[in-house]
Amino acid sequence: MDAKIKNFIKVWITAITSLCYCYYIVARIPRGMMRLLFLLPIFYLFTMLPCNLNSAHLGGSTAFFLGWLGNFKLLLFAFDQGPLSPPLPKLLHFISIACLPIKLKQDPPPNTNKNKNPSHQNTPKSHNLTKVTRSMLLVIKALFLAMIIHAYDYRANLHLYVILSLYCCHTYLAVKIVLALAAAPVQAIFGFEIELQFNEPYLATSL
Repeated sequence: MDAKIKNFIKVWITAITSLCYCYYIVARIPRGMMRLLFLLPIFYLFTMLPCNLNSAHLGGSTAFFLGWLGNFKLLLFAFDQGPLSPPLPKLLHFISIACLPIKLKQDPPPNTNKNKNPSHQNTPKSHNLTKVTRSMLLVIKALFLAMIIHAYDYRANLHLYVILSLYCCHTYLAVKIVLALAAAPVQAIFGFEIELQFNEPYLATSL
């Protein structure tokens, strides 16, 4: 097995073990400075673990999941705030929400469900159609990303502005695909209703 993949697996095994420590031990400590003190080693670990990965895609995504999302969610958890509080019923739920870019949908207030015009309500059929459309768009974006990566082989023949445009598209598509791939298994396994991570920002007229 490639050394990069081995390091990637070791990093995530360490991260999951650390989150088990948070779930079983730190969660029993009263909120506040004492719980924060017990979380300090995890903050350091989550900050340093991505440094063991030399790959830009693996290291960058791991740094985002652990160094950014994980640390800030655990910081809120230290004071009994954020998506990890109150303690989640299952360990896998805690691990998924702690280090993955997902936000559970909140149940709307009862008053918002009352709509005088029923035609504006989303039907299951339209909801399923939207999910299929988003899946197709994700596949198309993955193809575009593969084309951009292949275009780097001809970098010497491309204008500087074209290369910079490719970098911008590469960044957006990579982030979009990584976040979608991270959220899809959690949604499929646990049946979570997850808020949209992106709502096609390139279609906004205010850019």
